Amino acid sequence: MEDEMPDIDRYIEIGAIDVVGVDENGEFILSITDAAKELAPELWKAHMNHIDETLLSLYKSGLMQVEYDENLEAVFSLSKEGFEVAKQHGLLPMDVQKDIPNN
Repeated sequence: MEDEMPDIDRYIEIGAIDVVGVDENGEFILSITDAAKELAPELWKAHMNHIDETLLSLYKSGLMQVEYDENLEAVFSLSKEGFEVAKQHGLLPMDVQKDIPNN
C-alpha cells in the first residue's frame, strides 16, 4: 500500500484525482477526474477496466438488466441491491453531503 501513495500524490498533483471527502474511518474518498484520460492514461485505463468488470459482475449476478432502445443503445437498469453494489464500487456519483458522513 505504501508504494501506491507516491502515485496517488502525483495523480492528485496533476489533477487526475480529486479528494472529495473523508469516510467514517478517516480514509480519504477519491474521485478520478475526466482529465485523467489525457493526464494519466494508465490510471484511466485501469478505471475503465474496473467499470467494465463491475458492470459485467452486476449483470452476471442478476443485479442489473440491459435493454436496447430503438437506436440500439444500451439502457441499464439496476435492482435495489445492484444500485448499492454499484455505489460501493464507485460506479455511481456520490452526494457528498449525504454519502460522506464526516464531510
